[in-house]
Amino acid sequence: MKKYVAEAIGTMTLVLLGCGTAMLVGCDPASGSTYLLTALAFGLTIVGMAYCVGNISGCHINPAVSLGVLIQGGINVTEFIGYCISQCIGALVGSALTAAIFSMGGITDQTGGLGSNGLGGVGGSAPAGLLVEILLTFIFVLVILGVTSKKAGHGSFGGVVIGFTLVLVHIFGIGLTGTSVNPARSIGPAIMAAIGGNTEPLTSLWVFIVGPLVGAAIAAFVYKYLESDK
Repeated sequence: MKKYVAEAIGTMTLVLLGCGTAMLVGCDPASGSTYLLTALAFGLTIVGMAYCVGNISGCHINPAVSLGVLIQGGINVTEFIGYCISQCIGALVGSALTAAIFSMGGITDQTGGLGSNGLGGVGGSAPAGLLVEILLTFIFVLVILGVTSKKAGHGSFGGVVIGFTLVLVHIFGIGLTGTSVNPARSIGPAIMAAIGGNTEPLTSLWVFIVGPLVGAAIAAFVYKYLESDK
């Protein structure tokens, strides 16, 4: 049970700090500094959580990462389901907290949707958004599997490598889809935005669930092949 609690806390923190920063500063590519701040918020949160709950749950805080670990044999199906449920609960709580803070403080949400993902940067094209999410998640999960492999020997630097890889994929992807690479991170804000009356994020939510899961599965099978002695 402790690993599920750890996953919920980690995902809550990711959504609170990552999406919360996006809500504060905005995600306009023309504003380079604010764009970078949002990318750093997501990446640095992963770094912190990796060293906080990594020894308890592995710090997946992302159903796509959990799927990759499942395919690699690191967890079983029951654990995978428990991880995903915990991560989604954590994302919902994190998004509810950001909504409460902004509402009580009278603060303008610069994203208009609690930091939810969208297809505006790709002209509303679901296929383009899906491709972006598959590719970015493939890269992100491939790095995670490589860094955490027993053969890698990266030791205590793994969390830093993973965190800054997330910064990198956000720098590329924010202007396109808002960068999900994490179904839970997308589900939480979309549902909370809908509760608040903005149902638009729900229309494209499937892209940010399917894309990351497909990208993670491809990464897991590719890395399994690359690492195999056969």
